[in-house]
Amino acid sequence: MSAVAVQISGLTKAFGTNHVLRGIDLELFKGEVTVLMGANGAGKSTLVKVICGVHAADQGEIRLHGRVIKSSSPSDAIASGIVTVHQNINDGVIPDLDVASNLMLDELAKPSGGFFLKRNKIHADAEKLAQSIGLNVDVTIPVQELALADRQLVAIARAMAHEPELLILDEPTSSLSSIEADRLFELLDRLRDKGVAILYISHRTSDIQRMADRIVAMRDGEIVGTFTEKPLDYNAAVNSMLGQSMADAHLDIKQQGAPVLQVENLQIRENAPKISFTVGEDEVVAITGLVGAGKSKLAAILYGLEKPVSGSMTLKGAPFAPKSARHAIDTGVFMCAKDRGTNGVLQDHNLTKNITAPFLARYSTFSFLNKRAEDAKTRKTINDLSIVCQTEHDDIGTLSGGNQQKIMVGRWLSEPSTLLILDEPFQGVDIKARRDIGEKIRETAKGRATIVMASEMDEVMEIADRIIVLSDADIVGEHMNQDLNLKKIISEVAGMGTKSDTQKQANG
Repeated sequence: MSAVAVQISGLTKAFGTNHVLRGIDLELFKGEVTVLMGANGAGKSTLVKVICGVHAADQGEIRLHGRVIKSSSPSDAIASGIVTVHQNINDGVIPDLDVASNLMLDELAKPSGGFFLKRNKIHADAEKLAQSIGLNVDVTIPVQELALADRQLVAIARAMAHEPELLILDEPTSSLSSIEADRLFELLDRLRDKGVAILYISHRTSDIQRMADRIVAMRDGEIVGTFTEKPLDYNAAVNSMLGQSMADAHLDIKQQGAPVLQVENLQIRENAPKISFTVGEDEVVAITGLVGAGKSKLAAILYGLEKPVSGSMTLKGAPFAPKSARHAIDTGVFMCAKDRGTNGVLQDHNLTKNITAPFLARYSTFSFLNKRAEDAKTRKTINDLSIVCQTEHDDIGTLSGGNQQKIMVGRWLSEPSTLLILDEPFQGVDIKARRDIGEKIRETAKGRATIVMASEMDEVMEIADRIIVLSDADIVGEHMNQDLNLKKIISEVAGMGTKSDTQKQANG
């Protein structure tokens, strides 16, 4: 057995009367990846924040290689050898600074530092660090101009620069393509071989199967199960973290109804093929593919945030070319964007404002807001999606990441729409929350067309009536969610399917 790197004993943390951590005892071992699983609100994020110095524990202690660690700030934790990559990417990067400055920020902060004096060296060192994890970007451009996946890799590369003794990663692959995730896994393999202890928070089966040496389940602020026997029992860990067994999801597959959205010869980026598809009333269509396949680009076009290169769209038979998100909303087209921290959550606002913000005109009479109606709508959303909170007046920042995600989805389910687009709606949520969200999406689907952009096949299979596979901005597969040939779909997702295959399938 490996040596204990981190010993956590009797750790407690409460916020007022809310006891979030209830005597956590946990060992993390040198050269091992411990996967921490827990339902949203179980206390995972609070535990991480205590370990990395964001919060002080009320009781208990943390030992790293036998020495007691008392971190009063993240910088203290980093100096002790504990480095964290948070789920919220903006917690790990400074968007206004360029890539090189983000990667070498700690070097620049030294008294001997100085960007203008050492620009060439800083850039060279930053490029070397970026290349070590397969991050191929211009290090002179601002981080805010990078794609979401590249920003995630910058945060991870910055963490690597500290040569941690304990590395904590919170849902690190949520924005990464399979190729980028594989590069991360290879890097973690090297760190594991060097004896680094790794605490990896994830609910993704593929991540856990690839990386876990052990699984620890957490529920209601306590450790409730540790799984070390190979092969690791993922289902038992899920049941332990939920306190109940999860039945398989069963869908009543709907056939395509009357056309709502019709897309004709749409070219979503330069030099890409032209795509055509239809989404019918009452139907839930999942569009799947790797990160970078064009799913979010297509969603942005449907929502009026971007323009297609060419092609046309109709909505219930009328020409549809939204000029803006506001125009789309007014037309009855809603979109729940991915990356809730940047594109969804209204920070420093309560749950009610986060739910009703796009629809304030519907709660107003002569410029006077009907706050009672707003609150009632929010309470209904909280109940419908089983959101864990105190009241509708809670600040959004007090909720766990998964419950924030439920609020974002609930916002767009709270009012009727003609077309609902959800871009990675299950990002960063546990399997129970995923089922809650998926059931509510399907339960409310009558009378509208619904498109769900999703990368994970288990998510797709639990939500869709029909599955469209996108690869390199082209439709390469289309399947009813019945008697699926998973090998064929996975090959299409990987770019090994062809349009001729799709046409043969469509022709029977």
